[in-house]
Amino acid sequence: MDEILKQFPNLSDNQCAQFAKLQELYTEWNAKINVISRKDIDELYTRHVLHSLGIAKIIEFQPGTSVMDVGTGGGFPGIPLAILFPETQFYLIDVIAKKIRVVSEVAAGLGLTNVRAAQMRAAQVNEEFDFIVSRAVTNMPDFVKWVRGKTKKLSKHSLDNGVLYLKGGDLTEELAVFQKTVLYSLSDYFEDPFFETKKVVYLPLKYK
Repeated sequence: MDEILKQFPNLSDNQCAQFAKLQELYTEWNAKINVISRKDIDELYTRHVLHSLGIAKIIEFQPGTSVMDVGTGGGFPGIPLAILFPETQFYLIDVIAKKIRVVSEVAAGLGLTNVRAAQMRAAQVNEEFDFIVSRAVTNMPDFVKWVRGKTKKLSKHSLDNGVLYLKGGDLTEELAVFQKTVLYSLSDYFEDPFFETKKVVYLPLKYK
């Protein structure tokens, strides 16, 4: 939690309270429905919350932005980003019902009014978004197939609408077919060794 306050010093009192409450909420719900490993629940703020907020080091979502989090699991990166950007609308989806239940309960417990959650595959979503975020749910070629055609035509950020994907390791082969990807190393922003190989992969997506 201290590292979050250090990295994002302009949080409101309400945002600070929401971030502080994450440990309690996830510990409580993880005991009922296991969505985070026992080891990771002890490192929640580094391995899940701060990792999710790595996207916020790359882009600051403007008010009115819409973001879909595909394969959100227990709510990452969507929930931390929704706290940080209260005027951005987030749609968190996952195919596993129990994970969506945790997401819904955590969002309710935090009083987040900018989060929707649904048990759904990306291919079933009939909406368009400014950005699509995710955290290593599959390889990038398959992920792009899932979400292609779901970005809005008009871009209003410095980055064109597209995918912001959290992933680690050597991505050279996986990204070879995408010439427009830009990789941001999270070790440039966060000192913890956990982030040494972690990246945000940005891929602009053409509108349909």
